Order: sequence, then C-alpha cells, then structure tokens
Amino acid sequence: MSHRTIFLAAAALAFAATAWAHHNMSAIYDFSDRITMTGTLSKIDWRNPHIELIVETKNGTEVQNWSLEGPSPGFFRERDINKADVEAAIRKTVTAEASRARDGSRAGLLRTMTLPDGKVVSECPQNC
Repeated sequence: MSHRTIFLAAAALAFAATAWAHHNMSAIYDFSDRITMTGTLSKIDWRNPHIELIVETKNGTEVQNWSLEGPSPGFFRERDINKADVEAAIRKTVTAEASRARDGSRAGLLRTMTLPDGKVVSECPQNC
C-alpha cells in the first residue's frame, strides 16, 4: 500500500467521524426536555455551520446567559429570515423554546423564537 493510499484512507475516516459527531444532535441535546424562556437577546453569531444566540434571562435577581444553537444561516435564508431580522432584536425581549443540553449547562438547541415584532423564527422540523 502506498503512503498516498494510507493518507487518503485515514483522511476519509477522520472526516466521516467528524461529520457524524457534528450532526449527532441527540447526543448533545435532549429533545424531550424542552425549556421556554423570555429574556433579552444579547448576542448573535451568524455563521456556518450553526448560528448561536445568547439570551439573558433572570431567575429572581440572578442573570442567566443561555447559549442557543440554531441551524445554519442558509436554513434561515430559505425561510426568508436574514441576519438583519435577528440583529434588530439585540437588546430587546424575545421568547425562545429550546431542547436542553444533556450536560445540564445553560445551553439548548433552538426550536422556535418569537422576535419583538412578533415574527416567529421556527427551526422545525429540523430541530423538533
């Protein structure tokens, strides 16, 4: 076997393992454990492979930051939702539903979000 063949086989295995791990959302998030939160959208990271939204909520006097992972920007573009729609909600109140992270952290897989103007951003059926 040539070095090139060995390298290509190893690269293919590494890529396959990475792709499987990256898309195994049910290993990271519990789809049966949903949380609904209302808070302030404080940050967005709008890039591939998945967007991230940070929502600040309050539990009594304690501020909690939730990291919500969503689909890719392309998923939203196909549904006529763009970055500007979500950016307009920064520092405003949003309501989000997410599947909680299995590790108990303040993280979740975004299912739906209602923006301040009433527009509902839905990741269903992809994340539902």
